[in-house]
Amino acid sequence: MTEQGERAPTRRDRRKAHTRAALVRAAQGFLSAGRTDVPILEITQAADVGMGSFYNHFDSKEQLFQAAVEEALDAHGALLDELTTDIDDPAEVFARSFRLTGRLHRRQPELSNVLLRHGLAIATSDKGIAPRARRDIVAADRAGRFTVTDVDLAMTIVAGAALCLGQLLHDRPERDDAQATDQVTEDLLRMLGVPPDEAHEICHRPLPTLDRTTEGGTAA
Repeated sequence: MTEQGERAPTRRDRRKAHTRAALVRAAQGFLSAGRTDVPILEITQAADVGMGSFYNHFDSKEQLFQAAVEEALDAHGALLDELTTDIDDPAEVFARSFRLTGRLHRRQPELSNVLLRHGLAIATSDKGIAPRARRDIVAADRAGRFTVTDVDLAMTIVAGAALCLGQLLHDRPERDDAQATDQVTEDLLRMLGVPPDEAHEICHRPLPTLDRTTEGGTAA
C-alpha cells in the first residue's frame, strides 16, 4: 500500500522505469568494457528499447553514462550499509566495507571495471563509496578509534589503496583476493591509528556474504 497522498505507480510508470533501468544496465556494460564511444543506437539496441525512448530519459549519452556510474556506486554503497548495520564500532565498519569492496573485484567484475575505469572521479564523488568511507573515517576519529589529522589526505590514501588493489587483482588472477584485501585493510587500520594486534584481529573476523539473496553466509 502507498502512504496517504502518494499515487500508486501506473503501468506507464512501470514501463518507463523498466526502460530507464535497461538503458542504465546497457551503459554499465559498455563502461565495463571501456567502450564510451558507442553511438546511442548501439546502446538502445543493447538495452532492447526503441531509439526514441532514449530521449525520454536522457538528454545525451554522457548523461546516461554518468547515471550508470552513479547508480553502480549507489547500489554498492547501499549494500555496504546493509552489511554493516550490526556493527557499533566505526573502525570495524570501515574495515568491513573495505574488505567487502576488495572482494567484489573477482565476484562482480563488471562493477569492478566500472570502478577502476572511473576511479579518480569516484574518489571525490558525493555518491556511492567515497562519502561512506569519509563518514566512517570521521566517525572513527571522533570515537577515538582512528587518529586522523587531515581527512582529505586520509581519503586520498584509502581511495588510492582501493583502486590499486583492484587493479592488482585484475592483473594478477593467481593472487588470493581475500588474503590480499585483508592485508591491505589491516595496513590501513594501522596507518589510521588502530593497534597492530587489534587491526589483525578485526581483519580476520567473519564477513557476511556479498550476495543479497543469501542469508547467514560468509564470504570466502
